[in-house]
Amino acid sequence: MLEGLSAFPPTPTDTEGTVQAEALARLIDRLATTGVDSIGLLGSTGGYAFLSREERRRAVEIAREAVAGRTPLIVGVGALRTDAAEALARDAQQAGADGLLLAPVSYTPLNEEEVFQHFVAVAGASDLPLVIYNNPGTTKFAFSLDLIERLSQLPTVAAVKMPLPAAGDFAGEIGNLRRRTPPGFSIGYSGDWGAADALLSGADAFYSVVAGLLPTPSLALTRAAMAGDTEEAKRLDTAFEPLWVLFKTYGSFRVMYAIAAELGLFHAAPPRPVLPIPDEALPRMAAALEALQG
Repeated sequence: MLEGLSAFPPTPTDTEGTVQAEALARLIDRLATTGVDSIGLLGSTGGYAFLSREERRRAVEIAREAVAGRTPLIVGVGALRTDAAEALARDAQQAGADGLLLAPVSYTPLNEEEVFQHFVAVAGASDLPLVIYNNPGTTKFAFSLDLIERLSQLPTVAAVKMPLPAAGDFAGEIGNLRRRTPPGFSIGYSGDWGAADALLSGADAFYSVVAGLLPTPSLALTRAAMAGDTEEAKRLDTAFEPLWVLFKTYGSFRVMYAIAAELGLFHAAPPRPVLPIPDEALPRMAAALEALQG
């Protein structure tokens, strides 16, 4: 479950934050049918921070029914308050999740001991495997190696989802993490334009935004990189490059809503205050998609 390609779809909602059940079910079924290794529901791409507790649980229930046991379901349970995150963890387990993903969401900047105690509490709220979500781009909190090592000793903490290393030294960072975490602890990355390099360097998993809507080419890239086929992995990564440029320019969250509309998967605006990508970017996006599907 914590290896290979984990695909993170958007969560289609109406303007009041109510999950569009049929649209979400179609996305989940499509991912499971394609054969991704896991589905990351209610991650950053899934807009978890914009949804109520009730809608988050409802999304898990919809996804669980749609996936029908074909693919493990990893559910994001990040929240500002520790008790709220604990409740979300219990909700996710009761609704049928196979694993949890936790980011230290905050308004007041957190220190390492606060994050550690937060994880202790949430990890103890269920017996599901928990993935550390190291996403300083949104949380403004960066996990140190010391903190990851400490958290990896908790009974249910089974993996880490890392951001791309600033210097691009995947092999060095993965080596440091392996030396400091227990055997079997899964090391994965996010930041789609780094997928090929991360997996070629020995990462166990890639947590992918684009795979949530484009699972077939994403899975091909993942399989090539994990097999050590550098030439094929780089060829596929190059095919994705126009899309990576759009992700970096406008933010992948916004671009994914435009991709969904272009492919006819669902029609919904990003939750406000987030705005759609500008109209002038749409032809570039369409061309990028056509190149990948051609």
